[in-house]
Amino acid sequence: MTAIIDPDDPWSGTAAGPRRILVAALAAFADRGYHGASTRDIAAAAGMSPAAVYAHHRTKADLLFAISAAGHRHVLAVCERAPAAETTPIARVRSLVHDYAAWHARHHLLARVVQYELRSLLPEHRAVVVELRSRTEELFREEVRAGVDAGVFHTTDADETTLAILSLGIDVSRWYTPGGTRTPVGIGRTHAELALTLLGTDHPASPPS
Repeated sequence: MTAIIDPDDPWSGTAAGPRRILVAALAAFADRGYHGASTRDIAAAAGMSPAAVYAHHRTKADLLFAISAAGHRHVLAVCERAPAAETTPIARVRSLVHDYAAWHARHHLLARVVQYELRSLLPEHRAVVVELRSRTEELFREEVRAGVDAGVFHTTDADETTLAILSLGIDVSRWYTPGGTRTPVGIGRTHAELALTLLGTDHPASPPS
């Protein structure tokens, strides 16, 4: 089980100075893209000198890796925790999908960077992040297969359906804007309904309150 200190704070446990750097870098990458943001821009946004940034992260690539690893560990921990209190396949998938989609809205800037800047990671960094992604994906596959084995899900291709559910959740970070009529909880509820429909069940999809 991956430890999680605060489900609402991906930087929980990070000291104030390094946190400022990570938050500034995240904003820069989300706004300009990894290749469009400079370390000098990040340092200025953090209220630090470039030398102070380099004291914590030797390169911009290291900054992207730190952000990507933190984001993937955080969502993995959220997904590990989501179905823990549920006992039926439908309730477990409902809770898992709800929290995954809601995470991509609640932390949309972080999610956007970690999901859409994978190609910008160095190969050795990408390998670490891909392993974390694989663990999250396997959680979904296990829950879907359990529902198929129990006879409550009737999809003809469990793996492809799982991939579709994951892709819908990831895409939330691309279009979500805070302050509108859509909320993370509402998005989670809708995605839970969609997931159970895709899996071939007519059971109610209302997520936990």
